[in-house]
Amino acid sequence: MILDEIVAHKRIEVECRREESPASELRDRLRDAPPPRGFRARLARRGSPDPAAGDLSSPAIIAEIKKGSPSRGVIRFDFDPAAIARAYEDNGAAALSVLTDRRFFYGCLRDLQRARAACSLPILRKDFVVEEYQILEARAAGADAVLLIAAVLRRRELERLLAFAREIGLDALVEVHDAREMEIALNACAELIGVNNRDLQSFRVDIAGSQALYSLCPDSVTLVAESGIKTAAELRALARAGVHGALVGETLMSAPDPGAKLRELLS
Repeated sequence: MILDEIVAHKRIEVECRREESPASELRDRLRDAPPPRGFRARLARRGSPDPAAGDLSSPAIIAEIKKGSPSRGVIRFDFDPAAIARAYEDNGAAALSVLTDRRFFYGCLRDLQRARAACSLPILRKDFVVEEYQILEARAAGADAVLLIAAVLRRRELERLLAFAREIGLDALVEVHDAREMEIALNACAELIGVNNRDLQSFRVDIAGSQALYSLCPDSVTLVAESGIKTAAELRALARAGVHGALVGETLMSAPDPGAKLRELLS
C-alpha cells in the first residue's frame, strides 16, 4: 500500500536528517524565530458561516502549494512557491498549505520558506509527521501549523505530537478519514480537525461520503474539508455543512493561473 510505503520511508528519512541537523540545533534556531502567524485563528475568523444570517458563500480557503503527487506525478513544471504564494494571497486565500515531502510529492522545506517570505499568510507544513523532530523542523522553517494524520499514528503518538506542537507554539491540523479516527482526535483534545475526502490507501476521492463525519465534530472545533474540492458549488455545500475551512490543492495547482482559479472558486 502506498501509505505504508510513504510512512516507512519517512521514518528512515527523519533519522538521516536528524544526523545532519540535531534537534539541539533546531531548538537553538527557534530562539530567534518570529512568532507564529496563527493558522487556526485565521481560519476561525475567516470561515465561520452563519446559516441563519444567510452567510454561506464559502469556507476559508487553505490554498495548497505542491509540485506533484503519487497519483498524478508532476502536476506543475513551472513551479515557483514564492510566486504562487503571492498569487494566492492576492486572490483571497486565508492560509497556505505547503507539501514538504520530497520522494512522493516533489517538495521540500525550502518551498515552505520561500512561500513564507513571499506573503503574510499563515502556513501549514503538510507532510507525514511521525516524530517530534519534524515539528521542530517545521517551526524552524517558519511553519505556523503541522499536519498530524490519525491514520499513520497510534493514539498515544498522536497525543504526544499534538502536545509537543502546542508546546512550541504551532497549531496542529489532525486529519481523519472515518468515525473511529474522529473519536481519537476529539479524545486527544484536537482543536483543528481536517476530514480528508481522499482514501490514503487507494487515493480515491469521495466528498459525499465524508460529509457524515462533519456532524460528529463539536462547534468548539475548527473543521476543515480536504481533497477533491473543485467547484464553488461544492464550497457552498461545505459552508452549509458547517465547515470552517477547505483545503484545495490539485484544482488550483493544475490550473494555468492558480490565482485566477482561486478567485473563480471564491466567486
